[in-house]
Amino acid sequence: MKNDFLIKKCTKCGALVEVLKDCECDNCGIRCCGEPMTVLKENSVDAAIEKHVPTYEVIGSYIVVTVNHVMENDHYIEWIALDTDKTTGKKYFKSGEQAKAVFPYIPGSKILSYCNKHGLWSTIVK
Repeated sequence: MKNDFLIKKCTKCGALVEVLKDCECDNCGIRCCGEPMTVLKENSVDAAIEKHVPTYEVIGSYIVVTVNHVMENDHYIEWIALDTDKTTGKKYFKSGEQAKAVFPYIPGSKILSYCNKHGLWSTIVK
């Protein structure tokens, strides 16, 4: 499983960046609005776990991933991603849509979801 799925967020404007390879220099890194971007930590915000952690059902050689979350104009799941050592797939959502995605069934892969108010959440496929 790929363990380097890295998302950074601007604390001023809320911009998100998916980092393919981060800088390892001292006092360096991606900046936005003149400040260093913050690394998002999975499952670290004080919010309802059952409404943010993605769940999945195995159907043949696929998984159907859902997030039991409201999809309102100002509070919704922006995307769901599948991350493995060989590939990453992502599905984006808008308010009003159902937070549901279909990915290949790959045991050990990581499923991530991003809530526009409560950050990054994940689970491991068994």
